[in-house]
Amino acid sequence: MELKIPDLCLVVLVGASGSGKSTFARKHFLPTQVLSSDYFRGLVSDDENDQSASADAFEALHFVARKRLEAGRVTVIDATNVQPQDRAQLVEVAKRANVLPVAIVLDTPTEVCLARNAQRPDRDFGAHVVKRHRSALKRSLKFLGKEGFKRVHVLRSESDVDNSTIVYERLLNDLRHETGPFDVFGDVHGCRAELEELLAELGYTLVHDGEGRAVDAVPPGERKAVFVGDLVDRGPDTPGVLRLVMGMVAAGHALSVRGNHEEKLVRALRGHKVTVRHGLEKSLEQLAHEPEEFRLAATRFCDGLVAHYVLDGGNLVVAHAGLPERYHGRASAKVRSFALYGDTTGETDAHGLPVRLPWANDYRGSAMVLYGHVLVPEAEWINNTMCLETGVVFGGKLTALRYPERETVSVKAHQVWYESDAPFPQKAAERAPDVLALSDVTGLRRIETSLIGAVTIRAEQSASALEVMSRFAIDPHELLYLPPTMAPVATSQRDDVLEHPEEAFAEYRSGWVGQVICEEKHMGSRAVLSVRREGGAIYTRTGRAFFDGALGTELLDGVRTACAGLFDELATDWLLIDAELMPWNAKASGLIREQYAAVGAAAGGALPVAVDALSAAAARGVDVTDLLARTTQRASNAEAYSVAYERYCWPVDGLEGVRIAPFQLLAAEGRTFHDRSHLWHLETLGRLEGPLFQQTRHLVVDVNDPSQVAAGVRWWEELTAAGGEGMVVKPLANLAGRVQPGVKVRGREYLRIIYGPDYTTPSNLSRLRKRSLGRKRGLALREHALGIEALERLVRGEPLWRVHECVFGVLALESEPVDPRL
Repeated sequence: MELKIPDLCLVVLVGASGSGKSTFARKHFLPTQVLSSDYFRGLVSDDENDQSASADAFEALHFVARKRLEAGRVTVIDATNVQPQDRAQLVEVAKRANVLPVAIVLDTPTEVCLARNAQRPDRDFGAHVVKRHRSALKRSLKFLGKEGFKRVHVLRSESDVDNSTIVYERLLNDLRHETGPFDVFGDVHGCRAELEELLAELGYTLVHDGEGRAVDAVPPGERKAVFVGDLVDRGPDTPGVLRLVMGMVAAGHALSVRGNHEEKLVRALRGHKVTVRHGLEKSLEQLAHEPEEFRLAATRFCDGLVAHYVLDGGNLVVAHAGLPERYHGRASAKVRSFALYGDTTGETDAHGLPVRLPWANDYRGSAMVLYGHVLVPEAEWINNTMCLETGVVFGGKLTALRYPERETVSVKAHQVWYESDAPFPQKAAERAPDVLALSDVTGLRRIETSLIGAVTIRAEQSASALEVMSRFAIDPHELLYLPPTMAPVATSQRDDVLEHPEEAFAEYRSGWVGQVICEEKHMGSRAVLSVRREGGAIYTRTGRAFFDGALGTELLDGVRTACAGLFDELATDWLLIDAELMPWNAKASGLIREQYAAVGAAAGGALPVAVDALSAAAARGVDVTDLLARTTQRASNAEAYSVAYERYCWPVDGLEGVRIAPFQLLAAEGRTFHDRSHLWHLETLGRLEGPLFQQTRHLVVDVNDPSQVAAGVRWWEELTAAGGEGMVVKPLANLAGRVQPGVKVRGREYLRIIYGPDYTTPSNLSRLRKRSLGRKRGLALREHALGIEALERLVRGEPLWRVHECVFGVLALESEPVDPRL
């Protein structure tokens, strides 16, 4: 016995105590899918049979059910559910999550339930309880469909229960397996001649019947037409449009969603009372001249259309009036209503038309949404959505979008077929692609990335970034990328160090990354080189110009000259390069003077004097042995501290002494390079020559080869012993799933600058080993994903605000309260 259920639904098990619900749930569903009332009683009261805890238990159960359903996961409720009021709450949970509720009833005979309960010591209630459950169940059976359950399966015997299987079915709107390419048509409204003309323009071959009527259109290649609904009403030939589209759908050459005009036409054809206006009168008049057989077929066709489709793996959604992301692939009256009518205020305008809310302005989903319904003068992109209703029936044009090419194709209306109830909308003043608006970056935002999905930016983070960006950042037209923060390696448990390469190699080994590249970590300031044949900028990781005035121009000119060969090699007029600019004091002299040098000077002035005084006291016979030892060690630590930061500073005069170490070529005209190995990046950028440039030493390590791992450790030890900051370990192939894009492994003496002169004492090291890295590592992943997304949008030629949304997001995340020493 096959029990067919949607692949996204709320399954409500219904049956008396002892009917076998829990056994059935264990057999057919994952443990994580099943929410048991007994289990939740135990959670809130430590006793699964404590009936007094039921109210709290079900409150918790309903909460978890909502969260699972919102996340798109099948959820099963294991409880008796024999009372209508209990089921009503679950139907409401499903309705709020916009999923279908399904009832599976275990109508197990009373004597079987009693026998099973008798074998369980925790079921010490009397037989009257089971009989009461069975009585309530019998009264409910014929009403389950009316309660809102879209499917009801009743298992009436032990044999039915034992021999049943669960079969998952796709929802009618789930066509993710249809990958296109598609041609998506706007509202046709009975304009058959224009539809035939647009089909021909797109390369479709019309097929005619014996009477010369178009009954199909064969697409070019593997393409398929998709109609956004409102095929009918207002225009001169609704039957002709239906005949053609019905033939295309039947032949597998087209898909169509339901429009509000099909909805009303079906009701009228089925004899329901409707107000005949807005062009319905024309459809009814035209269809009256068609044979009864055609009218019946047309009624069945329109009535069978679904409200929206999810196509191409979830990358494309087609709905007549559009659809917010939270409704994609869902099924409920609310979803259907939005897809047919959109979001309205409930008011009407001066022309008697509904006042609609501009849902697309707030859309931030990754799926492209194509729709019609709302008359627009031109099909334009709004946040990855496009309205294709360009008013052919009102004398405008019929528009189709080619997917995935993102190209629109239109044909003009042959005449005005129907006078609009409102003036034809005029095209609004276009927003230039490079114009930014405050609304692009303020408030709570969800930015979709191809790498890890949506990244949330809180309103307070946006406000913090806006302060920095508006006061200090370079021109946004040049600010096309911000580098992410970098996560430190997992804390080492070795006695003498806080960070060690072995943890980095182990991390990538556990993440199934075979080869890594170890890159020398330069102690300077992160720099993004935005280099053009004419113009450009060099800026910090917070978007500030590195040098102002003539010095900045001279630096950019020097970089541009060195990049001349790369411009020609890559056939591009611009490059984006990630680099480190040295020395440290070239940009951070104030920080060094006020934070580091001050500490070194104070310690260097006070501690040697203290050592001398304590030594004199010891010579007089005063027992200051421990204090003298500690102070002597602190003086040594302070000296090491000063040596450590001074190592990364050297004199600069203008650009003399300035060095740039480029390590990643981010993007060029029409392409990104994160699909190239880091070795390719270093070798390509290693060809930049001139006094400004310094190469980055590196070593490739197979993390599964102990000898290569040992060589990597030795290389790090040599770097740090010679005064180097340490190294960065990255997957050699560059992008490697959800692992860290790179981890920094800093040397013992460099960390003295970060954590203070005395951080190496055993007590301090022990405390620092408990540092929390989770937030920093999460931040690194999110910022990296936003950076990649910014680059991808840039090379696709998307408007500047779409690129800047990601760049701004990186800066906003930097306001996250994270230990800056990490």
